[in-house]
Order: sequence, then structure tokens, then C-alpha cells
Amino acid sequence: MKKKTAPKKNKSALDFTTLILSMTESALVMMGVKADPVSNKIHKNMSEARSQIEILSLLQEKTKGNLSEDEDRLLDGALYELRLFYVRRKNEE
Repeated sequence: MKKKTAPKKNKSALDFTTLILSMTESALVMMGVKADPVSNKIHKNMSEARSQIEILSLLQEKTKGNLSEDEDRLLDGALYELRLFYVRRKNEE
């Protein structure tokens, strides 16, 4: 009987870290902290930014205890940073 081997990881495959970084970047663009990478323009959509933050918060809740230390630290830091920027941007309105 042939032994099964783990599938090879595709280097371009999405992993948890890439997902968190992508969602964080999107939220920063939506808050007008960074320029849109496609149009190179600054715009604000605070409701969409809030949705991104809520999704990341939900991921944090649902993955509690299942993340590596690095993933946990990345998610904590991303949420902390996004929440700070969100409050600052909302206070500017």
C-alpha cells in the first residue's frame, strides 16, 4: 500500500497571513489612509471600512486558539491599528 503524502503548497496560494494583510490594506484604503492602488486616489467609505474591521474581528473570535503565535499577533495588531484609524477618521467628519 502506497503512503499518502501531504499535498505540495502552491507558493501563490492564499494563506491566513495574506488574507489578514489584504483585508487590512483594503480597510486602510476605504478609510482614506492609503491611496487606492488601482486609481491612485484617496477616497473614504467608512461603512465599508467598518465592515472589513467587523469581518476581521469575527475571524479573530472564530479562530481563537487555532492560530500560530505569529498569526495571532498579526491579527491583534491589525485590528488595533484599524480601530485607531477608524476612530480618528470618524472624529474628523
